[in-house]
Amino acid sequence: MINPKAFHLAASLLAAAAAPIPSARAESPGGIEVERQEDDFYCKERRLGTWFYCERPKEAPRAAASPAASARSQLAAISANLEELKARAILDPSAENVTAYVRFQREQLDRSSLFADVWQRALWQDPGLDYTLQRPVSTLGKRAWIDQRKTDRDLAMAKLSGRYGVFYFYASSCGACDIFAPILKAVSDRYGLAVLAVSMDGGPTATFPNYVVDAGQYERLGLGTDRQVPALVLFDSVTKQPMPIGYGILSQDEIMDRVFQLTQVQPGSDF
Repeated sequence: MINPKAFHLAASLLAAAAAPIPSARAESPGGIEVERQEDDFYCKERRLGTWFYCERPKEAPRAAASPAASARSQLAAISANLEELKARAILDPSAENVTAYVRFQREQLDRSSLFADVWQRALWQDPGLDYTLQRPVSTLGKRAWIDQRKTDRDLAMAKLSGRYGVFYFYASSCGACDIFAPILKAVSDRYGLAVLAVSMDGGPTATFPNYVVDAGQYERLGLGTDRQVPALVLFDSVTKQPMPIGYGILSQDEIMDRVFQLTQVQPGSDF
């Protein structure tokens, strides 16, 4: 005689084997997402508890990797850490604190030395980055650059007289003007540069006897209202633009260098 319970159990097993096992997602108490494969007989009807095939743990999704810190933030962190170690060593100068600060500082000095070394190598290998090719810093290179600059300057000065002239503002009571006037006259004679002397107090000057008295030229040429003398202004007869050269006693080289800069060198190209 067939046991009804055994028959019922066998029928349930056959039905479970033939039917597809539904799949559902659930979340375990620990927050881990699990894939639930439910067996109607063992997991529901019999309610025998959680069997190993009723709930199969699923691998938790990996947390998204945090983006790498920017180089600027890393550098800021290094600086902050260095300052913190320094402050700690000063406030509590124990051997441990001082050693920690010195070690960390040495690491950053090594990092800086490496940067400087790679920087120098990069300049050697790329002439577009090496400014010393435009303005040498070595003794030999600087000497050659200065000599070439003087040659270019002298050639330019010899051609300026046809276009440029100089306003020379002075005062008969100015001692510096008495010293500076012969220097300016030497430059004028050497390059044929026209000089118009303008007296600020109406007095004469022996160096430039054909002077005129100031009638507002000082302010109109952009020298302001302080009436500082001696003062030089280069004037372009083509563009009608004045270019103040400077104030006070200047040497011949200073006068020629400034005139050359104002007339031949583009701003920002020779620094």
